[in-house]
Amino acid sequence: MGKVLIIGAGGVGGVVTHKCAQAPEVFSEIVLASRTLEKCEKIRSQLSRPIETAQVDADNTAELVQLIRRVSPDLVINVALPYQDLSIMDACLETGVDYLDTANYEPPDEAKFCYKWQWDYHDRFREKGLMALLGCGFDPGVTNIFCAHALKNHFDEIHTVDIMDCNAGQHGHPFATNFNPEINIREVSARGKYYENGQWIETDPLSIHKTFDFPEIGPKEMYLMYHEEMESLVKNIPGIKRMRFWMTFSQEYLTHLRVLENVGMTRIDPVKFQGCDIVPLQFLKALLPEPSSLGENYKGKTNIGCMIEGVKDGKPRKYYIYNVCDHAECYREVKAQAISYTTGVPAMIGAMMMLTRTWRGEGVFNVEELDPTPFMEALGKYGLPWTEKFLD
Repeated sequence: MGKVLIIGAGGVGGVVTHKCAQAPEVFSEIVLASRTLEKCEKIRSQLSRPIETAQVDADNTAELVQLIRRVSPDLVINVALPYQDLSIMDACLETGVDYLDTANYEPPDEAKFCYKWQWDYHDRFREKGLMALLGCGFDPGVTNIFCAHALKNHFDEIHTVDIMDCNAGQHGHPFATNFNPEINIREVSARGKYYENGQWIETDPLSIHKTFDFPEIGPKEMYLMYHEEMESLVKNIPGIKRMRFWMTFSQEYLTHLRVLENVGMTRIDPVKFQGCDIVPLQFLKALLPEPSSLGENYKGKTNIGCMIEGVKDGKPRKYYIYNVCDHAECYREVKAQAISYTTGVPAMIGAMMMLTRTWRGEGVFNVEELDPTPFMEALGKYGLPWTEKFLD
């Protein structure tokens, strides 16, 4: 039915490629491209059907344009680094191809992420009759769709949303990150922020925390953070009064992070070392385990979901919807750990929604702006079943 160009061959890129390969009736041709061709070849060797591979520098728009014109895809799936979102969107505009990503743009020289840079592309995509779908991973992505599903089916008004992300897995390393170390550490060490009563309130990093009993996992300490899906959900859920995001961390992880921060290893500004400029966080990234290598020995589960409160038929309602994913089961299926799996599967489903024209629009969209029902139906079918509970 359609040809896709997947840009990025890390853990998430591997999952997206595996899952697209499992649906040949939709993804008739697959091209996987990365700066490191060997990563693409490794993923290709794991598949039971042929795909094409290519080398590309995703920071270089001209190089991307050349590749897109040669490949002639129906859709570009961007699972490269958030720094590269705009260069890939520019290439899609120049070549007239639809676009999908899993994380919003982040400038390399500033630990800041927001959707404005990409929302500013709306008119350009609309004028060309193209669609750009932003944040189609799990969080952001599925958590946004959980909220849209709840509003469509279970609430007249949503007043509060708490997005809760728990990884209770063990990978056997003293310290490692589940996705790109540079992006992960910048995100975790940033100041927290949440939305309440019409304003954004900032907090010191990881200063607010509480315990939650996660189904199939048990009680875990979770910490308030700022996360990108809150920005679009506050914009797209009418009448929202409070929006928060929480993530669990072990004390061992937090101790390592605190030490690294104290000695300056999480800095993103260049420092002189033996006459050369180096960025400490980029050097640290080179020392830490590659996230895609963690899967083989990963044990345990993730639980990611939304606690939602509001009103239905004039009565208060409290509702919890979540997914539980097993690291070992993910590795057996697609040679990846659950963090990559929970991001990669929704990206494939979003691509499926676009190629089948189940989701269609002209311009730039966040996933909660589209009909959640077909996406929710596909989640369980392709490996991410969900559970909902009414707690009132």
